[in-house]
Amino acid sequence: MDAEHSSATRRPVAVALGATVTASGATALPATGAPAPAKSGATALSATGAPPRSAKTIPGAPQDGGLLDRFGRVATDLRVSVIDKCNLRCTYCMPADGMPWLPQTQLMSADEIRRIVRVAVQSLGAEELRITGGEPLVRKDLEVIIAGIRDDNPDLPISMTTNAVGLDRRAQALKDAGLTRLNVSLDTLHPETFAELTRRPHLDKVLAGLEAARAAGLGPIKINAVLLRGMNDTEVVPLVDWAVTNGFEMRFIEDMPLDGDRSWSATNVIPARDIRAAIEEAFTLTADPRGRGAAPAERWEVRRPGETAVAGHIGIISSVTEPFCAACTRTRVTADGKVRSCLFSHEETDLLSALREGTDDAGIAQVWRDAMWAKPRAHGSDRVGLARADFVQPERTMSAIGG
Repeated sequence: MDAEHSSATRRPVAVALGATVTASGATALPATGAPAPAKSGATALSATGAPPRSAKTIPGAPQDGGLLDRFGRVATDLRVSVIDKCNLRCTYCMPADGMPWLPQTQLMSADEIRRIVRVAVQSLGAEELRITGGEPLVRKDLEVIIAGIRDDNPDLPISMTTNAVGLDRRAQALKDAGLTRLNVSLDTLHPETFAELTRRPHLDKVLAGLEAARAAGLGPIKINAVLLRGMNDTEVVPLVDWAVTNGFEMRFIEDMPLDGDRSWSATNVIPARDIRAAIEEAFTLTADPRGRGAAPAERWEVRRPGETAVAGHIGIISSVTEPFCAACTRTRVTADGKVRSCLFSHEETDLLSALREGTDDAGIAQVWRDAMWAKPRAHGSDRVGLARADFVQPERTMSAIGG
């Protein structure tokens, strides 16, 4: 965070790393990531995952309007996870044996997802929705979820992050339900590397899903690749060439400390500057004249050697080496209905329990405002940096949070 947000319209409230922040329905976790003891006005998340019940209002939180935080940022980019399960086991996301999945009763139903999105859009000013997981395609009622959201919000851009396994059978139905576009996770074009990285031999299924998505008119399609040192870091140029040739936008993502094995190390991160340098050995890169805005990816125009026409675009998400927290506009809801104001937060705020207890839309909106007012400055605390010595990895992994 820099001076850009040093003069928020409301007075900031200092929050130390690991401090307990009590919000409406907040689940407060200490810096270790272990469940916090119950405190007056808040109930800690139990070992069984039982939701918190009572809460106090965050001092200074807005009582109307959108999702403003203490640093002047306003969240308009909504990410909703519909399931924590996944049919791959990517090494940077979860252990080989998978994770303890949420019981069905704790997952948001299709109607509950629909209502939470409606509150976000119609009461809190959300401007776009990304459906995430886990793997969204694991949900058999995904088309029903999307169709309900589309009925409530005819003009809302609805995208989805997916690994595309099984997409070949559902792409047209998802398009017909109201899905707008896709981000597809694909870290390699080599079957052997794919099997090693995802622990599943499904590269052919991903490519079939991409073809079906293009045929259905789901676009633009962005390809997300996490680069891992010694595994797929030599595939930068081949991935860009393949994406540009096929009309996809290639996006490279720095490896982040959200893995289930807790084996992440900053020394293994392929930094954005090295990714750019590798691409520029084969292509000409020019900063996208449209600018970055609040997008997590810095975008570039790609030109082939000796050509003036733009061949395509790439994006680089540099959460580790070039943080962009000052411009963050994202708010996330996990598959069990918890608000995470920051991807790396140690606190969560429970919307689903409030909804199931009969809270009206105005009340749900206020719980959400309180949660986002307490959003940390960056990377789960009020200090910036994922590689700093005092950084503590969140208890939940990426698959359990939802990107």
